[in-house]
Amino acid sequence: MINNTKKIKEIYENIQKKLFYIVPGKWDELHLYSSIIERLGKIQIGEMYFYFMPKGILKRKYVNVYEVPNKYNIEEEEYLKLVELLYDEIKDLREEFKKSGQKPWSNITISIKNERITYEFGYDNLLGGQEEYYDHHIYWRKKYLNIDPCGKKENKAYKKYLINLKQNNHIKNETYMTGIYLKRQVNVVKYDTTDITKDERVDYLVEQEENKKIVNQILSPKL
Repeated sequence: MINNTKKIKEIYENIQKKLFYIVPGKWDELHLYSSIIERLGKIQIGEMYFYFMPKGILKRKYVNVYEVPNKYNIEEEEYLKLVELLYDEIKDLREEFKKSGQKPWSNITISIKNERITYEFGYDNLLGGQEEYYDHHIYWRKKYLNIDPCGKKENKAYKKYLINLKQNNHIKNETYMTGIYLKRQVNVVKYDTTDITKDERVDYLVEQEENKKIVNQILSPKL
């Protein structure tokens, strides 16, 4: 049973804000996956990616987060810094689960569709190998995006993941769903163009977010 403390709800809102901010254009739905694996109790590794469906009628196709800079003519390095800040927010969410005495999850899928947002928490025993990442990615795309495996390599990865899923003792995922109360931003990700103000530029926004992190660390030192 998930216990959403006041702090956890604040982090949910921060995650939503960052997602709405860094996804360009108008879109209908979004699905994000993130994993956090702890090695030796201290070292954290993992991955994060998300796909969104732009609004439109014809030839609609999911856009991968890492396609955004090239597709929308955004400076890649600065954009990926914002993506990293989003991942930091998700790591903060997991830490808050631990602080509130809840079982720490190993992965999370966030889905936004029809003005609803769903957080699905997984407790898989992840090892963090590249082959594991790849197999799960193919399975995840099929489950959440309905993208069928393509070619021998992807089909092999998908079948292998399904077999492992059946063989391992899989702990049931937990889900939290709520409405969207934040106003979506449209085309707010901009970089170094002549028609925007300084506080709209990606490099400025990254700097502001990083400053917030520093201030929070000073105000809330680790005991």
